[in-house]
Amino acid sequence: MATTAQAQKAAPTAARKKPVAKGSTSATYLYKGLDKKGNKIEGEMEGVSPALIKAQLLKQGIRANQVRKKPKPLFGGGGKKIQPSDIAVFSRQMATMMKAGVPLVQSFDIVADGLDNARVRTLVHQIRDDVAAGGNFASALRKHPKYFDDLFCNLVEAGEQSGALETMLDRIATYKEKTEALKAKIKKAMTYPIAVVVVAIIVTAILLIKVVPQFTQTFQSFGAELPAFTLLVMNMSDFMREQWFIMLAIIIGSVFFFKEARRRSKAFAYAIDKYILKLPVVGNILYLSIMARFARTLSTTFAAGVPLIDALTSVAGAAGNKPYSDAILKIREEVSTGIQLNTAIRAQKMFPTLLVQMAAIGEESGALDEMLEKVAVYYEEAVDNQVDSLTSLLEPIIMSVLGVLVGGLLIAMYLPIFQMGSVI
Repeated sequence: MATTAQAQKAAPTAARKKPVAKGSTSATYLYKGLDKKGNKIEGEMEGVSPALIKAQLLKQGIRANQVRKKPKPLFGGGGKKIQPSDIAVFSRQMATMMKAGVPLVQSFDIVADGLDNARVRTLVHQIRDDVAAGGNFASALRKHPKYFDDLFCNLVEAGEQSGALETMLDRIATYKEKTEALKAKIKKAMTYPIAVVVVAIIVTAILLIKVVPQFTQTFQSFGAELPAFTLLVMNMSDFMREQWFIMLAIIIGSVFFFKEARRRSKAFAYAIDKYILKLPVVGNILYLSIMARFARTLSTTFAAGVPLIDALTSVAGAAGNKPYSDAILKIREEVSTGIQLNTAIRAQKMFPTLLVQMAAIGEESGALDEMLEKVAVYYEEAVDNQVDSLTSLLEPIIMSVLGVLVGGLLIAMYLPIFQMGSVI
């Protein structure tokens, strides 16, 4: 029985002989037919149309009786969403294949066969079809800007033009791996406290809506004056039970407004990014990550032979923070007038002395990429240490907050009972 992998390996050959029509998109097709011996056979194959699928199968000695597009899962499936980490894995595997001397189109097939995520597999097949049809790697990537940014495409293009694609893919893979590792550290620092705060809010809401009303009915039968703290909690409970939908609408509306304002207003995004950097502990972690990303991106692009001015444009796009993105663009403008990089960085007064000094040494010695690489490693390690420290610091603080929320509600409910006991 023919396998999917065997069918896919034939696709590039057919694509070379019959280029994909402009504007066509590749899809997965299911087929049923007979082989040369008359045995029934079925499988799936990537292609543009049923007619091309039948032609490709016929070249393999398979007479297809039925070819239909593979249906999508009912609930929008087709695999998990494509994450940046998937692109990092793709980059590393392509770099490994190219270093081993495997031809580019065949490398796509081997990499795709080893991927678990169906959506990533489809993406790789689409890129393979474009390259097999006569396009270059960089132009095929540019058709998918959602997953491959300008930096990625420019580096691949530089590798193709210089004839050192395997070396460039290795640098891209290292860059993506380091970048994703840095993002993972930041998420690690943020996820734990946010998760605990959300749980605390949910527990508090359940107590106010379900538990406190039971005590309220009991207290009403006492006919005695209740403590102010208990009355406050009871009023909060009444408000939560009667106006919960208004509070939910306010929360959802606030989140939506924040996202839209950040996306549409550059001034709002600038103000938010600037304020975040001033937050205690968290702001310092984000600052260190920006420095690491700046050094890593500039080192990678400069080592790839990208002109410094173009490299700074890519660095500004990868900064991840509006104030620093604007500062890097100003550095680019000054460098374009002939000012040295370290002088332009120092003039912005937003970058640490270490980075300025290492940039100066790199420019003087002609090893700017190596110096920036060392700076990137230093700040990545600093982020790691800061995240560990933050986790240790937050644990007792979070436990205290939970204790105050839950314990405060319990004390408010039992306070009248304690007072009655003392009177008796």
